[in-house]
Amino acid sequence: MAAAGASALRPHLALLPAGGGGGGGGGTRSYALQALSFVSPLLPHCGRRRRCVLRSKASSSPSPPPSPGKEAVAVPTAESCVNLGLELFSKGRVKDALEQFENALELNPNPVEAQAALYNKACCHAFREESNKAADCLRTALRDYNLKFGTILNDPDLAPFRASPEFKELQEEALRGGEDIGSGFRRDLKLISEVQAPFRGVRRFFYVALTAAAGISTFFTIPRLILAVQGGDGAPDLLETVGNAAINIGGIVVLVALYFWENKKEEQQITQISRNETLSRLPVRLSTNRIIELVQLRGITRPVILAGSKASITRAMQRAERYRTELLKRGVLLIPVIFGASQKTQSKPRGFGSSRSAASAPSVGDDFEKRTESIAAKSRLKAEERFKADIVSPEQWESWIRDQQESEGVTPGEDVYIILRLDGRVRRSGRGMPNWNDILQELPRLEELLSKLER
Repeated sequence: MAAAGASALRPHLALLPAGGGGGGGGGTRSYALQALSFVSPLLPHCGRRRRCVLRSKASSSPSPPPSPGKEAVAVPTAESCVNLGLELFSKGRVKDALEQFENALELNPNPVEAQAALYNKACCHAFREESNKAADCLRTALRDYNLKFGTILNDPDLAPFRASPEFKELQEEALRGGEDIGSGFRRDLKLISEVQAPFRGVRRFFYVALTAAAGISTFFTIPRLILAVQGGDGAPDLLETVGNAAINIGGIVVLVALYFWENKKEEQQITQISRNETLSRLPVRLSTNRIIELVQLRGITRPVILAGSKASITRAMQRAERYRTELLKRGVLLIPVIFGASQKTQSKPRGFGSSRSAASAPSVGDDFEKRTESIAAKSRLKAEERFKADIVSPEQWESWIRDQQESEGVTPGEDVYIILRLDGRVRRSGRGMPNWNDILQELPRLEELLSKLER
């Protein structure tokens, strides 16, 4: 029986038609799961499925073999339960979909099927605003089934979860890494950190090497110091020996301090990279009513985020209108975020693998070549981009801004502005609303910047 209505698994899982298990050409058409290379090349089609039934029709005894001449009844498998759950989820039947994903986990799934079942189960819990249960499913998928944290950052079905405290806790665990959640996300962030600070590893190597040299020197200086204190014939000079020991010990203290300082800077940089990655996934609505993520504006605009009370933002926008032409020449795109204006709305669930507004947008851990946007796509975005963009999912924006305020020592809820670079990183931020004259002096025009790069 053809599975015509089966939904595709998420970006790293896809349904592909596979030949029947029999040797003849009249075999029943079935489907097999395909995974990206980081999980498995291609799941083989199982001709001999383990007999099992859905939980709602559980039976302790195996089903009898079909009578000759009668059509065999399809036996539920982990794969079929996942696909059925995806179809139900896409139709808005979240409770029934959740049951199918739970069934899949009970039917001895392989790693790819288990990852898909856990992830989609988390999407169901997120839609039902059950953040604790969603976090538990994602934690298991990250730890045991090699789920990429970038997938969690990208999926619109997890938008309610990303605005919850449980997501922040899960992200902090992923930043630390370890046995409880895996180290994939932290490893990806460390690679980006090494690119941004390429000589940090070299400096730490010299700190360790010089500390070892100073330690060896101290090891040989201590006996001489003891002899110098005891005095007598042939004893080394006390002041000279004390000076040598002090230099060695002082050098060890300084080098160890520098080593730990480098580690602290790396942790701060990794945290900031993670925060920038979260920011890049926040959606905005352009003047053409098209919804995109900030990451798609990289290289063509400089977003300026204005966050605070409605009165403060209104005044700042009115002042910006006076400099509209010059700000546009510098690629400035204003994004106002009014605190307290968020209203939680539930959108229709799309399921793991459905189309997204930014399906080609880059994320930590994905293949860069597949993520790079074409020049034509950037040109279309630049034509749509205007002076102002409206935020989508206000609760996610407010959550990110409050985290940024806490990291900068600013009282959460205070009026702030954040200026981003062309590459999406935070350029600078400050309390209150920006001085537009200063911004005009600080930011070069885009055409001037391009001319310098060409030279």
